[in-house]
Amino acid sequence: MDKKIDDIGTLSGKVLLFGGVYSNLQALEALKQVAEREHISPENCICTGDIVGYCAQPEETVQLLKLWRVKSIAGNVEIQLREGAEDCACDFRKGSRCDGFSQQWYPFAQSKLSKNSLAFMETLPDHITFTYAEKQVTVVHGSYFNTSEFIFKSTDWKRKQPNFETTKSDVIVAGHCGLPFQQKNNGKLWLNPGVIGMPANDGNPSVWYVILEDASGEFKAKHHTLDYNYKLTSQLMDNGLLPKEYARTIVTGIWDNTEILPEVESGLQGFGIQL
Repeated sequence: MDKKIDDIGTLSGKVLLFGGVYSNLQALEALKQVAEREHISPENCICTGDIVGYCAQPEETVQLLKLWRVKSIAGNVEIQLREGAEDCACDFRKGSRCDGFSQQWYPFAQSKLSKNSLAFMETLPDHITFTYAEKQVTVVHGSYFNTSEFIFKSTDWKRKQPNFETTKSDVIVAGHCGLPFQQKNNGKLWLNPGVIGMPANDGNPSVWYVILEDASGEFKAKHHTLDYNYKLTSQLMDNGLLPKEYARTIVTGIWDNTEILPEVESGLQGFGIQL
């Protein structure tokens, strides 16, 4: 199937990048306030997908993102939901804890989403491209070739390089893996802003996003942490229908398990994010 790619032209000024909202309405509300405080227009706010996920307010989250009028690509969760699929296609190992948890939160999300929200998901492109500070940027979810591919900082650059070659990009902005990082190689930049719906396994309930700046014509990307009402998010998740383990992670900042993580990232659990 042909990819749907939205070229939004040349951007300037501050640009807000974020991903993995995961049905976390409180985090999205807090991020919207950041954008307003920083005078970043909705046209300069871009989400890497997975608007829906582990938390308790999928419908409200989709509707707020829609009303905010930010740009977003489709994550694997949006693709599966709009197609009426039976699972999230997160690429979790079959029989793993994450796979088991997905059999709770994914049907919950399906049951809560309106036809209006599903129709909105149909409009989301697979990728967004734009030019910024004379750099060509492509936004992907996992990778350009596989929406559900987990790409981490420790992932061999040989797996990252084809994304730049195929898209003719200087910068790849990606999501899906849940951890924020920046990695440069031969003038190319792989940039994961992190996710706002879940902590980054660093022992802190705050979450992560990126602001781009083009002062003096240079491409600058800075990660920021976001504080929000995580206690309310966790309380809402403790509803008997969603995994209690994820509600606990919202508060502790520590993932229930590190099944999806390479050895390097797994070893950094609870030690903070190294950027």
